[in-house]
Amino acid sequence: MKRDVFQAIADPTRRDILSLLAAKSMTPNSIAEQFDSSRQAVSKHIHFLVECDLLDQEKQGRKIYYHINPEKMNEIEKWIQQFKGLLEKRFDQLDDVLAQLKAQEK
Repeated sequence: MKRDVFQAIADPTRRDILSLLAAKSMTPNSIAEQFDSSRQAVSKHIHFLVECDLLDQEKQGRKIYYHINPEKMNEIEKWIQQFKGLLEKRFDQLDDVLAQLKAQEK
């Protein structure tokens, strides 16, 4: 079952895991050591992120390393960019209105 990527990044612990993995690939144990939660709780967060395709796993010998899936992160960024463009346009329009109001006051 695929989970919603925005539900995944809504959780602060999962965002922290993504931030950790942005720097380097890590094993589940090394990720769990960074949190005050149980290893089981951190493991659930990791699996949630994997189900959303935000994380990929790579087996090296007997260890599994997790790293960010850059393609999925790019999808999120593209989606957010749509709204950023709309907001910038609205702020530009607001700037124009404020400039007109200031000009009328003179």
